[in-house]
Amino acid sequence: MNTIPVDHYNEVKTTIGPDVSLLVVSKTRSEEEIMAYYALGQRCFGENHAQEILAKKDLPADIEWHFIGHLQRNKVRSIAPYVSMVESLDNLPLAKVIEKECARIGKVMPCLAEFHLAVQDENKTGLAEEDAFAFIDEIMKLPHIHLEGIMAMGPHTEDEEEIRRIFLQGKELFDRIREKYGDQIRILSMGMSDDYRIAVECGSTQVRIGSYLFY
Repeated sequence: MNTIPVDHYNEVKTTIGPDVSLLVVSKTRSEEEIMAYYALGQRCFGENHAQEILAKKDLPADIEWHFIGHLQRNKVRSIAPYVSMVESLDNLPLAKVIEKECARIGKVMPCLAEFHLAVQDENKTGLAEEDAFAFIDEIMKLPHIHLEGIMAMGPHTEDEEEIRRIFLQGKELFDRIREKYGDQIRILSMGMSDDYRIAVECGSTQVRIGSYLFY
């Protein structure tokens, strides 16, 4: 018996098309649910908490676990061997811990810089847009971090024009960063269950979808 809404999955894949990647947000979801998507060919999953990644690390080795939540520095050592990307890099102290732990295990960690563009949402984490280039200049000096793009969340509102405005702001920032740092900046991660269609229209190259893909 399917434990997931396959029709929703197929709808998302059709909507985003072949040029936008799908990260299935599997936080709090069971191994059975994850493996149901694995059976459909899904390999990239997003988690918010270190303990959940550690609990799921023995699932098939070709699963790519992306860390998408607020990452505490004292959790980096435990998850570094199992994570394929950190999408929520937003401060230099965290970057330096990732650098140290990845140097220790001989790994280069792909990362996205997280930006807080919807400034009206005061409880969100992420870098301010005006700090982008100074921050990335420092990240580029760290040999065990490979910055591959940026991540941003849409505003907590039902106003589609405001959502579109924030996502277009994210796309403009992404383009400026890519212009300076080149083709290694390839991922613009924007869009979740409620707003991924708008994000794709605005140029997102990766969507992070959880609730829409689970009963």
